[in-house]
Amino acid sequence: MKDAPTPAAPGRPKDLAKRKAILEAAKRLFVRNGYGNSSMDAIAAEAGVSKLTVYSHFTDKENLFAAAVKSKCEEQLPSLFFEFNQHSPIRDSLLAIGHGFHALVNSEESVAMHRLMVSQAQHNPKLSLLFYEAGPQRVVEALENLLRQANAAGSLRIADPARAAEHFLSLVKGAHNTRRLAGIDDPLPAEAVERQVQEVVALFMRAFRPDA
Repeated sequence: MKDAPTPAAPGRPKDLAKRKAILEAAKRLFVRNGYGNSSMDAIAAEAGVSKLTVYSHFTDKENLFAAAVKSKCEEQLPSLFFEFNQHSPIRDSLLAIGHGFHALVNSEESVAMHRLMVSQAQHNPKLSLLFYEAGPQRVVEALENLLRQANAAGSLRIADPARAAEHFLSLVKGAHNTRRLAGIDDPLPAEAVERQVQEVVALFMRAFRPDA
């Protein structure tokens, strides 16, 4: 008697693969064509799925846009970067976040998306708010939470973790990012990025050292 056929694997991994394909397609089309010119039909075709599948995962285009922005942030700044470990130097966490954030805000996709949001700000402020909440705000809040824990553990001494998080990320971006957004500068070479992040972390550690 032949063995019974092996049951098919659960469908969830396949669903996750489709979700990833949709997100990747959405990121490409939003950057390439803008928000208004990227229809759910076009995104479905780009992802190789049906429009019904796109809607089943993301409900509408606004939710898909927010998810695409969040996905891009998590590529460079996974949540584990913001997990506080009292047995690991906080400096190491800040260096990892600094490198990840610098790579994120200076990537071609992020630069294009920032330019798109500036162009949309007056005519579609809701879209700009979606972008901010899904991207920049999430990063600031994640870093704020890490700094709050570092302060409680005595690794740093920070009276206002929210403002400190904003200061840190602004320093990492630096003036170069403004030039990138304006289209007048190329990405920094690796050694310049390393110097930038190292200097910012050193400055931050001196400003908020526990014995300050």
